[in-house]
Amino acid sequence: MIVTNGRVLTMDPARPRAEAVALAGGKVLAVGTAEEVGALAGPGCRVIDAGGRTVLPGFVESHLHLVLGGAELTNLQLADVMGFADLKAAFLRFAAANPDRPLLMAQGAAYEVLDRPVTRHDLDAIIADRPIAMMAPDHHTVWANTAALRAAGLLHGAEMPHGHVVVMAEDGTASGELREFEAFGPILALGGAAHLQLGIATGGEPDPWPDAAQRAADKEKVAAGLAHCAAHGVTTMINMDGNLYTCALLAEMQAEGRLTARVRVPFHFKPHMDLDALDRATVMTEAHDDDWLRAGMVKMFMDGVVDSRTAYMLQDYPGTAERGEPLFSPAAFDAICIEADRRGLQIAVHAIGDAAVRQTIDGYEAAQRANGRRDSRHRIEHIELIDRADVPRLGALGITASVQPPHAPGAMDFPLSTMEHVFHRDRWRDAYLTRTLADHGAPLAFASDWPVTDVNVMRGIQAALTRVPFDGAGDERVGLMEILHAYTAGGAWAGHWEDVTGTLRPGLAGDLVVIDGDVEALAPGRVGATGIALTVAGGRVTHDSGVLA
Repeated sequence: MIVTNGRVLTMDPARPRAEAVALAGGKVLAVGTAEEVGALAGPGCRVIDAGGRTVLPGFVESHLHLVLGGAELTNLQLADVMGFADLKAAFLRFAAANPDRPLLMAQGAAYEVLDRPVTRHDLDAIIADRPIAMMAPDHHTVWANTAALRAAGLLHGAEMPHGHVVVMAEDGTASGELREFEAFGPILALGGAAHLQLGIATGGEPDPWPDAAQRAADKEKVAAGLAHCAAHGVTTMINMDGNLYTCALLAEMQAEGRLTARVRVPFHFKPHMDLDALDRATVMTEAHDDDWLRAGMVKMFMDGVVDSRTAYMLQDYPGTAERGEPLFSPAAFDAICIEADRRGLQIAVHAIGDAAVRQTIDGYEAAQRANGRRDSRHRIEHIELIDRADVPRLGALGITASVQPPHAPGAMDFPLSTMEHVFHRDRWRDAYLTRTLADHGAPLAFASDWPVTDVNVMRGIQAALTRVPFDGAGDERVGLMEILHAYTAGGAWAGHWEDVTGTLRPGLAGDLVVIDGDVEALAPGRVGATGIALTVAGGRVTHDSGVLA
């Protein structure tokens, strides 16, 4: 295959620009002028005229949830629904179209969907005789009606691990709000796919192991997620939750020729686990370590999210005496980091509050003191608030800032009003930093956290380009080339994939994306509406919009 007449941004410092790319045997054969590369065309070669469009290495999605996203594509989507009337209408339409579903599950319900905190009684007023539930965009809160709570055994509360809460009402019954994965896991289980949630919910494995029929159904959900990602130019991803079952599904799909993106699957280490649980991470790493499916990573949650005030802060939330709590004690977390690092495993930690970020940095520093400095590329995911004293520590310790341009309130889909509720005004300058982290030496890797936000990379690029500074804060935007790097070569490096993908140069993977326009010439406010003309992973077309000859 030859893609020619393009504005090729290779992300290779040795040859940053070109006009054409030739692929053969799943790899990049040549990069150069249209004349140089065109001379390689022979019988059976497909020549694609890019027509002046931008050609990039395939996008690297550094933080998403593939299995969850694929499974949720068929649920009710509430991203643009606000107010009781519209919420009721959406649920009733969905219920009529799905009369046999054991659970009517909705995604993307804004915390502000009603003008008050949502209760089970609000959802009962929509549908009372069938279990219904809806999940917040951040996937850390679910609201359920009485029928769902009763069916899940949660109506009268339940004992939960630290940090996971069945919120109780004054009458001694569940209010309907469920915070964090293990609290709402029994609700999701009503839909029959609880085993797909285990990687992120408990870190456990299905018991019994799903049979061939169930695995086939699960693989269809994964395939739907892969196709959805390919339509947005994604060729490599880190599935930020995982277990042995996730790896088994993906390995089967790889053997069947259905794995259309490169996937890294971390082992999810939960607070209740002992250190020897890392043996499972080692087993995953030894079993899956090729160019398409890799493990080699441990994922942890240090805290929750700001909207439910479960993110761990150095100060109380505005107007409250709450500041959240860490999910790991400092001593336990340090020990996990030291042991994981000793085993050569990369560590990725969800840390949103400034106290959670500090404790995570401390753990990585403890690992470096114990084991010596190595090319670990440990990462912090999200970093929504950071104390200024901790900013230079990322660069000094070689910690990757894995951040999501769509997450900053006001930048894409999340309302700016969130800032008022969860951050003190004098701390807005420390929220959702990008430019500042990069200026202090932290490598950047960009992502969407799909299905928390839209996986559309072009919308993510626009969010990064057009984000307006918060009141009293500096401009945290980085330039277009830095953004593109964070979605390609930077993401590949952050995932230990730079030997495989992330740049267009001979010998690396034939992973590329053709943007349906010249991204350098587009007005920043139009980038998000620009589609993907072609996606190629390993030399195979995984998405073709049909606009190219």
